This record gives sequence, structure tokens and C-alpha cells, in this order.
Amino acid sequence: MSRNYKFRDQEKPYFISFATVYWVDVFTRMKYKDILVESMNYCVDKKDLIIYAWVIMSNHAHMIIGTKGEKMENIIRDLKKFTSKSIIHAIKGDLQESRKEWLLNMFEKAGKTNGNNRKYQFWQQHNNPIELDGNEMIQQKLDYLHNNPVKEGIVCDTVDFRYSSAVDYANGKGLVKVQLFD
Repeated sequence: MSRNYKFRDQEKPYFISFATVYWVDVFTRMKYKDILVESMNYCVDKKDLIIYAWVIMSNHAHMIIGTKGEKMENIIRDLKKFTSKSIIHAIKGDLQESRKEWLLNMFEKAGKTNGNNRKYQFWQQHNNPIELDGNEMIQQKLDYLHNNPVKEGIVCDTVDFRYSSAVDYANGKGLVKVQLFD
């Protein structure tokens, strides 16, 4: 991993992105997105994670995060590890998952190319953390993140996308416990 992609200052907010291996569109199913949402809330409650903004797309997620203590890289490592296992378990147990065999084959193929895995790899290795230094940079990443579903044609208005913090920034209540920027 490049030196440019590390959490350097734990006091600053970071924009991170993580994607499924081979950009597999696993988050087209609500139940898999819900596993990621539950894990994000768990990390807020139990692991000192601060989530300022987030969005889950079909094959990747973006977040703006901070921490109240635990190192961000450790929290994100644990979040990815837990969601990987949980989503693969959910896929295996879903008798109605029409893509089950294909999904598991893709995750197994990726796992075989990475010695850090026992069998499957769900997430790509990197998170690409970008330190957000200043209000202009924060606003640019907030806009980018919240406009992703609009840009992809999923919704016409950012607040209409359920799997995003856009509704929180419009004085509503979203699925994940966020701390709004002032």
C-alpha cells in the first residue's frame, strides 16, 4: 500500500472507499446492505467509530469517518472482516439467491490469489483513506458521496436514497448513526 493511502492523523476526518472483489454487484440485495449498515452502527456504538457521512452502492461503499480512540485502520479492518464473513454466510444460506454459485465462485477465486485468506475474499484490500483537511475538501467529498446514487440514476434526489446519510444532512433520520459536520 502506498504511503499516500494511510491514516496518518487520527484527529482528522478521512474519506474512505472500499469495493467488493472484481467489483461484484452484491449490494443489489437489501439484506446484504443491511448487514453492512448493522456493522457500521456496531462500530459506532462499540469501537469508537465516528461516521460523518456514508453511502452504499451496488459494489462499493464510501464513508467519511473519524475516531474517538481506536485507530481507524483497526476499526475498518474489523468492519470489513465481519461483513465479509456475514455476507458470505448469508449468501450460502439463502435458498433464493439466484446468483449464489457465481458469487461464491468469484469470492473463492479472489481468495485463492491472496495468501491472507483461508477460502474467500469479499472486499478488495485497500480503503484509499484521504485525509480531509479543511471545510472545502469536506464539502467536496460530502457532495461526491451523496450524489453517487443520483449520478448512477438510482434516484433523482439524494435524500431519496435509503442507504446514504443524505437524509441526515436534510434534517431527517437515516439508517446509520452519524455525527453531522457543523
